[in-house]
Amino acid sequence: MKRILLAAVFAGALIPAISCGRFSNPSNDAKTERLVVISQVYNEIIWALGAQDKVVGVDFSSTYPPEVKNVQTVGYHRALSAEGILSLHPTAIIHDNNIGPPQVVEQLQSLNIPMKTFNAKNDSVEGTKALVREMGAYFHKEGRAEELCRMLDSQMIASLERVKQYTEHPRVAVIHFGRASNVYLVVGKGGGGDGGAASQMIEWAGGEMAIDTKGMQRMASPEIIAQANPDVILVTDFGFDRLGGSLDQIKALPGVATSNAAKNNRIYRIEENVLMYFGPRTGENLEKVAAVIHQK
Repeated sequence: MKRILLAAVFAGALIPAISCGRFSNPSNDAKTERLVVISQVYNEIIWALGAQDKVVGVDFSSTYPPEVKNVQTVGYHRALSAEGILSLHPTAIIHDNNIGPPQVVEQLQSLNIPMKTFNAKNDSVEGTKALVREMGAYFHKEGRAEELCRMLDSQMIASLERVKQYTEHPRVAVIHFGRASNVYLVVGKGGGGDGGAASQMIEWAGGEMAIDTKGMQRMASPEIIAQANPDVILVTDFGFDRLGGSLDQIKALPGVATSNAAKNNRIYRIEENVLMYFGPRTGENLEKVAAVIHQK
């Protein structure tokens, strides 16, 4: 039955897909494009480039700029629904290879809808600029891409200089809610993988990561936070709001209550799009992170 449903939805998507020119027929009218974009940073860059007019669907995690929330969502990027995507009749699906579940990806691939991933990775400021330029070329916004790269460089220089005013170096723990696994996660030091951007942002902002392990791990044991004993705890927005913004409920998470951060009420909400990935606003966001971790 599910195969029949997918076939029916795909039949509706097939007509606009045939007219898509980006992948097969460069002479076709680009206005027929209907893009589903599944990536926080891809969507932020697309809006910054001014190329959002062809985007008809985004993933649930894409929250910046605020206007992106007006676009139809197709689910969390690791818990996608093939039916939800196909109902938008996409001519192409753009994603960053961080999508799932595998069976949905296989379904989409079997329907031969063009899927695009950019080569450059936003694993550093330089990588982010390379991604901006690659996407600028793809959307024919090369001039705007260069402008965004210049702005990123200048904002980074200015923010790193202003961060020097802080003499304290608080030990910071980052708690992030994993919506695919429905658990709270603690973010460790960088070195690749999930959490690398957050770790680098904290260090640039004049802090130290309190959790020594690399990447992210489930907040399963109270010892993880208790032994790290952070001076500051940052909770990304979805996980913070999920607990009603209540410090008492956040302190009830494993190990939090005994930390210096809890004792001094230095537990703060921070937007995921500010801390958890590198993007065209990283220089600007660095000052925001510094302002949060150094407040008392």
